Amino acid sequence: MSARTVFLLTVSAMLAFAGNSLLCRIALRGAHIDPASFTLVRLAAGALMLAPISYARKGGGIRGGSWTSAIMLFTYAAAFSLAYASLSAGTGALLLFGAVQLTMIGYGLWRGERLNTWQSLGLASALAGLVLLMLPGLSTPAPGGALLMAAAGVAWGVYSLRGRGAGDPIGGTAGNFLRSIPFAVALELALSAHPAMDAYGIACGVASGALASGLGYVTWYMVLPRLGATTAASIQLSVPVITAIGATLFLGEQVSLRLVGASLAVLGGIGLVIAKRRAR
Repeated sequence: MSARTVFLLTVSAMLAFAGNSLLCRIALRGAHIDPASFTLVRLAAGALMLAPISYARKGGGIRGGSWTSAIMLFTYAAAFSLAYASLSAGTGALLLFGAVQLTMIGYGLWRGERLNTWQSLGLASALAGLVLLMLPGLSTPAPGGALLMAAAGVAWGVYSLRGRGAGDPIGGTAGNFLRSIPFAVALELALSAHPAMDAYGIACGVASGALASGLGYVTWYMVLPRLGATTAASIQLSVPVITAIGATLFLGEQVSLRLVGASLAVLGGIGLVIAKRRAR
């Protein structure tokens, strides 16, 4: 896989991940669907998108994935939806990817990865940009929603790290989505005695599951083996910036000089981490 291909696939995956936050927040903010139903629709749509592709590629059967990864996927998706019932798009994305990058960086350091001086400065710049981005116009997150989103980030971090070693990203992701559906059904039965959803909410859930989640995850797992855990975590710091820009366009959040400055700090810091890793 060429460097250009890795770059394009990485950008596509980050746009998909930001799309998940926007689609979920749009659907829940307008009361078009409840969180448990959104989780079920999202995971079912992801399975329906990926299962036929995996089946056709393997000539029959879906052999990838595991129950452990499926539990991590469900935990992420459920906590994500429940958290966005009380969090704004920008705040949720910041909490989510903060937890993701801490999980992945912690794993990388535990496995022996080390940051040189320039990489440390780049990561510090990216983190400072996230702090700056969180200050203007974003309300203090509700404690319950914040804890749920942090749990979603840890689950996604573990799920992503497990996916790095998958030899067949499509088959593995399809298998995990299929295995996660029983958990989503149980959540629906437990929390939604009278599910509330309309066509718009279902459409958002389908787009989130089939496109932003299913195909987005497959794209991400195709490039993860080319990235170290620390670099992968740093790259994902761009998603809150993308989400904030999308929230400005689609949710009416205000553009500010601090948003621009935070974007430059985050993206510049990520670029420094990647550039110095390549140099090493």
